[in-house]
Amino acid sequence: MSSSLSHPPAHLPPAVALRISQQAPITLRNPPSVISSYSISSLWSAAETPELWTEYENLMLSCLRTGDEQSAHLCLERLTERFGAENEKLMALRGLFQEAIAKDDAELKQVLEEYENILTKDPSNMPVTKRRIALLKTLDKTTEAITALNEFVDSSPTDAEAWAELADLYVGQGMYPQAVFAMEEVLLITPNAWNIHARLGEVLFMAGSTGDSSADKYLGDALRRFCRSIELCDDYLRGYYGLKLTTSKLLSILPQASRQSKSDSGLALPDLKTVERLNETATAKLSEIVRKSVNGEPGWGGYEQAEVIAAKALLDSSAAKTIR
Repeated sequence: MSSSLSHPPAHLPPAVALRISQQAPITLRNPPSVISSYSISSLWSAAETPELWTEYENLMLSCLRTGDEQSAHLCLERLTERFGAENEKLMALRGLFQEAIAKDDAELKQVLEEYENILTKDPSNMPVTKRRIALLKTLDKTTEAITALNEFVDSSPTDAEAWAELADLYVGQGMYPQAVFAMEEVLLITPNAWNIHARLGEVLFMAGSTGDSSADKYLGDALRRFCRSIELCDDYLRGYYGLKLTTSKLLSILPQASRQSKSDSGLALPDLKTVERLNETATAKLSEIVRKSVNGEPGWGGYEQAEVIAAKALLDSSAAKTIR
């Protein structure tokens, strides 16, 4: 199997998922030797390796994304034959398969009931607990999902993924202080993750755009988070995009804001000249990223097209305002 199946990125682009799923007929042609019945044909069976079952799991997920339910089911059968139907991770994968082939909410609710039955017998089954929370979100049971996630992080406070998901749910409900708290918990676990610093900056920016009395404080904290993000990764597009947005917003409110106003961290708002310099830096770097990415220059091809388009639109909008 290909190395991309052994170590797939967290969010596969559709084209990559399609390419991986197209490998299914070849990959599944011969069952692993560990589950093959003894015969001459077993000599050509795939040998069991530490990476083999991870590759089967990743192949199953890609097949589900591309609608190849038959291949996905075969992957699931082989995983089940190897590890047993009572394996916690297999229970979650089986539920995921049932979610993927469900045709309506009624069938999804049946899957949810099965998750709840499993958790009644074994409340410590973490993979199924996570699938249940994801399904609650799919069914628009946001309040229940938030409650379940809070219970989950109480028992597993170092699960960064769970805290990040909780933050997203809070953002969707406009509960920005709670979302900020959840993202700060993620940073306690992954303090050098530049994308998490930027995500926290985005949440703070949204909180600062609500127009309440703490807006300038939220924006000041957002500025610092975006700066930390690009300090950790000096070509991170989302970090510079957020910095550009935040500095532009601050430039419109700083003349009216009190220079003594402080954020919850006790730090004063940045002065006007500092914000102007940061805005110029963000503009210059975004322009460079957009230009080199669009031109296909070597080393500048890793950005998502949608993000590059959004950055160009922001720069064009800013330039239009300057001309006026």
